[in-house]
Amino acid sequence: LQRGVLTVRGRQFTLNGYLATNATGAKRLIVTENFGSVLADVLVQPDGGIRVMRSSRLFQPEWIRCYVAADVECIFGTAPKQDCPGQMLSPTHFLIERRRYKLDLQIVEIKPSPQSPDLFDASKAEKP
Repeated sequence: LQRGVLTVRGRQFTLNGYLATNATGAKRLIVTENFGSVLADVLVQPDGGIRVMRSSRLFQPEWIRCYVAADVECIFGTAPKQDCPGQMLSPTHFLIERRRYKLDLQIVEIKPSPQSPDLFDASKAEKP
């Protein structure tokens, strides 16, 4: 479970995130607002493929592909350091500063457990 503060044009939005990973290296991030509505749901496949599983008015599919997926790889993946505009403030606290926004992310809880293969089924992505 991650909690984040997203700052865009001086406005702050609090977000919750749930990241699941599997043995092959796939990552599924679901971003919700405080009342539980899904804002973004993205699957980053081990080969670098990105599937938008679900988008919202606040997080459009292209924005999810360009920024949310990149931030997942920056913090939790294998993106080269020169491609990551972020810093690790502690093992559970990260800060990403891009031209358009700033994301202050903290990992609140980690629950190791087996993940359902359905969670990583790219065929369930929303149609473009």
